[in-house]
Amino acid sequence: MNILEKLRAGVTTATADETRALASELASELPEDIVLALHGTLGVGKTTFVQGLAKGLGVSTTVTSPTFNLLTLHRGPARLLAHLDAYRLDDARQIESLMLEDFLVSPWCLAVEWPENIAAWLPQDAWHFDLGIMSDGRHTVRWR
Repeated sequence: MNILEKLRAGVTTATADETRALASELASELPEDIVLALHGTLGVGKTTFVQGLAKGLGVSTTVTSPTFNLLTLHRGPARLLAHLDAYRLDDARQIESLMLEDFLVSPWCLAVEWPENIAAWLPQDAWHFDLGIMSDGRHTVRWR
């Protein structure tokens, strides 16, 4: 079973490192110029997932939550990773002021935390992932 089939079925991880490894594996299967919408409550591992994506894309800089900056850019050897935290955005119109399109020069990957806050802005072909925590503390990731 390849990574996309695993994620479609849903994957459970026991550690942050397992979540990062899962996202790193996914990075090699991503098409160019893709938006990943990461759904889930506080603490489910959205930023941890993006850290794994960054590693898989060859990004060597540290990836942290862009909650206060809203957007951080990380350049890998072949692709740009844009990491957007839409938690503090009230609607899709606010994203226009970020001039995000100016930074998305092919090839890129945009990972969006709290995508429901800007749902009207997201492209229809965005890949949506549900992240969660089980009662025993393990984390889940499922591609819709």
